[in-house]
Amino acid sequence: MLGLDLSFLNWEIISKFVMNGFIFSIQLTVIATLGGIVLGTLLALMRLSGRQVLMVPATIYVNGMRSIPLVMVILWFFLLVPTIIGKPIGAELSATITFVAFEAAYFSEIMRAGIQSISRGQVNAGRALGMTYGQNMRLVILPQAFRNMVPVLLTQTIILFQDTSLVYAIGAYDLLKGFTTAGKIYGRPEEAYLLAAVVYFVMCYSLSYMVKQLNRRIAIIR
Repeated sequence: MLGLDLSFLNWEIISKFVMNGFIFSIQLTVIATLGGIVLGTLLALMRLSGRQVLMVPATIYVNGMRSIPLVMVILWFFLLVPTIIGKPIGAELSATITFVAFEAAYFSEIMRAGIQSISRGQVNAGRALGMTYGQNMRLVILPQAFRNMVPVLLTQTIILFQDTSLVYAIGAYDLLKGFTTAGKIYGRPEEAYLLAAVVYFVMCYSLSYMVKQLNRRIAIIR
């Protein structure tokens, strides 16, 4: 059908070309998620602190990052940073730093919404017990906010995994690059792109289904 030969992609080709890219895509997703949540939580706390010296820079950072396409941020960082520090830092490291910085803005908004979803009565109760702002957030508010936001955080992680294919623009060897390389070498670019799309679809759909089931369980607990 349409002259496609999907059988060209065997385990030898997968292990030689695709697997390294798949591992990097997973590593990038995990690191960007963890780093983005940590930095995003700090940004959310800064925006909710009520102090202009913290709110203003955090707001500028979040709104600025969310207003620029990710591929442009990737290219800017990859091209401009070496000119500033005087040496290249590599496509993989550049992609990792860029994703953490970029995704932090989105995780910040998720965490801010989660924190604001907690009743003010619990905040006031913590203050009545003599807790500081940091203790109240760490012991009372953030644990509940994280539980409420787990499905949204995981959904954003799935989107992040899809976006890892954009590092192809700076030559990083990700999952898509692995399929593309195999397709070019064996003269089957159409089949390679089709199989890459299938892999992305299966992984993202499976993860989305798991998130949906998790969301139902959390809803029952509530």
